[in-house]
Amino acid sequence: MKTKIIAIATVAALAAGIGSASAADNQAMSNSSTANKSMSSTMQPMAQDNLTLTPAQQRMAWRDIGRQAKDQTAPNFTASVGATLPSDVSLRAIPAKVADRVSALKPYDYALIHDRLLIVNPSDKKIVDVISRHA
Repeated sequence: MKTKIIAIATVAALAAGIGSASAADNQAMSNSSTANKSMSSTMQPMAQDNLTLTPAQQRMAWRDIGRQAKDQTAPNFTASVGATLPSDVSLRAIPAKVADRVSALKPYDYALIHDRLLIVNPSDKKIVDVISRHA
C-alpha cells in the first residue's frame, strides 16, 4: 500500500511539473512572439549610399519638399550622387507626409542647394540622389 501511495504521489508531482513547464514554455513563446512583432513594426529601413527613385517619385519629392525648402549656398561644391555634403550645409529630415507617399525616402535627410534637392544618407552625409526642379 505504501508503495502505491508513493507511486501515485510521484505521478502527481511529475504531472504538476510537466504542466508548469508547459505553461512556462507557452508564456515564453508568447512573450518572444510579442517582442518580435513589436520589433518588426518599429524597425525602419536603414539609409544606404544608393537610392533609385522613379521619375514619378522624384516629381513628388520635389513638389512636396523642394517648394518649401530653403535654398542654401555651397561655394565650390557640385552636387552629385556619391559626393559628401559639406559640413556647413544643414540637413533636414524628410517630412512624414513625403515619407508616407515615398517610403524609400523615410531613412534619409535632404538639403536644397542651387535649386537641386539632395537626398542624403544622414549617417555619412553621402548624396544618394539629386533631384532637379524639372524632374
